[in-house]
Amino acid sequence: MILGTGAGLLGGPELAAQIGWIGSLFVKLLKMVIVPLVVASIITGVASVGGGRSLGRLFSKTLSYYVLTSLLAALVGLLLVNLIKPGIGANLVNVEGKELPDLSTATSPSELVLSFIPENVVEAAANADMIAVILFCILFGLAVAGLPDKPRETILGFFNAVFQTMMKLTGWVIMLAPIGVFGLIVRVVGNTGLASFKALGLYMVTVAAGLTIHLFLVLPLLLILLGRINPLIHFKNMIQPLILAFSSSTSMGTLPVTITAVEKRVGVSNKISSFVLPMGATVNMDGTALYECAGVIFISQVLGYHLSLTAQLVVVLTALLASIGAAAVPSAGLVIIFLVLEAVGLRGPEVDVIVGAMLAVDRPLDMMRTSVNVFSDSCGAAIIARSEGESDVDSEVRSAA
Repeated sequence: MILGTGAGLLGGPELAAQIGWIGSLFVKLLKMVIVPLVVASIITGVASVGGGRSLGRLFSKTLSYYVLTSLLAALVGLLLVNLIKPGIGANLVNVEGKELPDLSTATSPSELVLSFIPENVVEAAANADMIAVILFCILFGLAVAGLPDKPRETILGFFNAVFQTMMKLTGWVIMLAPIGVFGLIVRVVGNTGLASFKALGLYMVTVAAGLTIHLFLVLPLLLILLGRINPLIHFKNMIQPLILAFSSSTSMGTLPVTITAVEKRVGVSNKISSFVLPMGATVNMDGTALYECAGVIFISQVLGYHLSLTAQLVVVLTALLASIGAAAVPSAGLVIIFLVLEAVGLRGPEVDVIVGAMLAVDRPLDMMRTSVNVFSDSCGAAIIARSEGESDVDSEVRSAA
């Protein structure tokens, strides 16, 4: 980012025109992995945790909690980005005088519901109608979970292999981020100068404030109201996984430490933790839902759009569903944000440049998002354990040993 800023200031629009294609190439690579990554992630996540009648009650509680917290996170992001308005007056892409794409949003509740159902799922995937694709994958995963053991294991094995392959491919793309960021920042700074960083700084403050509110206010309130748990005790028992999540930016990589802390320090049984936490690392992405919601509204503000209430509700719902498909790897939310943008018809080179500029400042936000995701998973395990009659949960601050 520093090198790109310096090059953009020195080279100006001429260098931006010559180097900008590198950033565009990186963004296209990100878009390339979206559909197969989301399809494989959601199907394996839902199918692997939804089978067995004995797990029905536990599955319902877990899924309900994760949907609730992700929805609250998205609403927090929506509220803050509308209050702070970080994108109003910003000029990240010199959009004045340019023809912007038409927004495509539903005009009534019935049209909104109908838009979720794909007539042809292949066509929906080809046209990047991702909310329809996501809904189909959730239903497909539930159907796979209800199959007998042999066909379920066959289908699940196939999609798990696809998921592992797409995670590796996505990892390769993310490794190119420094080069892509360089090209994108040269393009932004070369065309707009340093004025763009004011808007990006305000955007960072907005997202960071939302994540902080969700971590230190919303989730503790849920611990108190739903689990009758002292949030301070839970924070102290979860300090090690939170530090690892913040430093590694991966929920899945932190999962073994999270399970150990939840069982040994929080006091949740293995029966609950072994079910709730892996499911959470797959489908519960509070921080990602908040980031996507705030990020899309920020982009619309930069482009000069005023999204209607219906359009903003579409953003919230899509952010909620898309966060389910966010793989538990660093910067996965960056890939998923394109799904939410497509839901309201925000696309084009200007949008790509803004997303690239957001990527340049995303690393600290990604670290915060991961900490929020991991803490939400642990809160879910504690609350559900209490609901199942485990009274020793967070009864005291326990040592790591």
